[in-house]
Amino acid sequence: MYKKYITGLLIGTLGLGLFSFKSESDRYFEIAKNLDVFATLFKEVNTYYVDDVPPAQMMRIGIDAMLKSLDPYTNYIPEDDIEDFRTMTTGQYGGIGAIIGSRDGKVVVQMPYENSPAHKSGLVIGDEILKINGVSVTGKSTGDVSKMLKGQANTTVKLEVRSYGQTKGRTVELTRSNIMVENVSYAGMIDEETGYFQLSGFTVDASKEVRMAVQKLKEQGAKKIIFDLRDNPGGLLHEAVNISNVFVDKGKDIVSTKGKVTDWNKTYKSLDEPLDKDVPLVILTSSRSASASEIVAGVMQDYDRAVLVGERTFGKGLVQATRPLSYNSQLKVTTAKYYIPSGRCIQAIDYAHRNEDGSVGKIADSLRVAFKTANGRVVYDGGGVRPDVEVEQQAFSDITKAIASKGHYFQYANKYKAEHGAIVAAKEFKLTDKEYQDFVAYLADKDVSYRTGIESELEDVAKKAKEGKHYDDIKAELEAIQKKVSHNKANDLMRFKSEIMEVLEAEIASRYYLQKGYIESTFDDDPNILMAKQVLDDQQKYNSYLKGN
Repeated sequence: MYKKYITGLLIGTLGLGLFSFKSESDRYFEIAKNLDVFATLFKEVNTYYVDDVPPAQMMRIGIDAMLKSLDPYTNYIPEDDIEDFRTMTTGQYGGIGAIIGSRDGKVVVQMPYENSPAHKSGLVIGDEILKINGVSVTGKSTGDVSKMLKGQANTTVKLEVRSYGQTKGRTVELTRSNIMVENVSYAGMIDEETGYFQLSGFTVDASKEVRMAVQKLKEQGAKKIIFDLRDNPGGLLHEAVNISNVFVDKGKDIVSTKGKVTDWNKTYKSLDEPLDKDVPLVILTSSRSASASEIVAGVMQDYDRAVLVGERTFGKGLVQATRPLSYNSQLKVTTAKYYIPSGRCIQAIDYAHRNEDGSVGKIADSLRVAFKTANGRVVYDGGGVRPDVEVEQQAFSDITKAIASKGHYFQYANKYKAEHGAIVAAKEFKLTDKEYQDFVAYLADKDVSYRTGIESELEDVAKKAKEGKHYDDIKAELEAIQKKVSHNKANDLMRFKSEIMEVLEAEIASRYYLQKGYIESTFDDDPNILMAKQVLDDQQKYNSYLKGN
């Protein structure tokens, strides 16, 4: 296949050589013509349209619509959004170090970062923010409030907050600092021999954090490691290269990029000695693991360095670069596709060929090409990275999701914390049956209404039956089923007790141990972690996956 690609590239180049002058001059003329048409049209609309037209807003709509026709990752970044973009790529900003959100129309602290100004000042999960520097936040979006909280390091900000169960607010004065959102959101031991770390991003120094996390786990006695890349959206390409280098030999090909600008094409290799190329390793993936996280997972699979457990990854095999524009704005543009060591590109969606309605589809399975790992295992391109061990993801019941969407877990955890001084370690924390009954009693006067899929389908059947004049014939049967469904819903708090308790325990643990507590409380019931441990605890099974048996 690679030879065919080279041959095609040479043929294309020769063709361009024969017709380059004409095609390039025609192309530049088309660009100039259409830019002129666009500029004159924009001018005429602004001059003669019946109502006032906001030029900046209209232009932004036009730019966004134009770029949307390419792919979701090619974006215009105006000057006003540059700071947010830098925060996203560097993980750094000036602020108080807390995630905020909206609950019942109120702006609340959802998670203070450990050792941040917010944490040190005593802000806790559930604190309602009333005013910032004397300005009420009522009616403001969380985005607006977040901007008010951010600022230069060493500047002060005064908050008026109200804690759970309090009727009056209190004033808290904080000194902003340079907040670095850590890429490794957790690293610790699951048991005496199994280490676990979670990577949530690929911003600056992600590889340094991973190296430190692995070293820390080994010092704590880890003989096996679980590397969690679930829901990681990716980030900087060179960080993915360096993270792969933690586990694979120096001098190995990690990823190659190929695009229109051939001078930018490059093969990235591992430049350093690995920290550990032998420790048994499982990588957890999900359908929302994308881009740089797919590079790391794919490299580990192509070199048979780790067993992948979980779901097939998202399938983003595209590389973006930023280009400066006028007035301090920027363009983030897709410039290349990337290819991992086996030679495959895992891009799942074909943006180059759209349907007549403008929609795009995934690359058909029949068009996917087979490649081989270092040990000869067959892997495929064009559809993300498929794990070696697929784990069916836990689908929560309707009532579990309804309680979450209405904020009842969040509020009850605040109540629990206010009434209980301390709890055991998050790994060991379990609610008793009596405490669960207290939660059920708490929900008694709360809105936990929800619609099941069966109810929606019954309503559709009834509607169609009425339209077809057959409703009276099936009315009794429909009402009997609806009554049965209603009866079952009344018992759902007991039927789905175990999964509701899992969610509630994690929420409560976070009140005492923040994000670390939330993660540790899931160790004993997370199906992916349990499967990873099962694979790692059976050396023969682990080896058989890597050999393709």
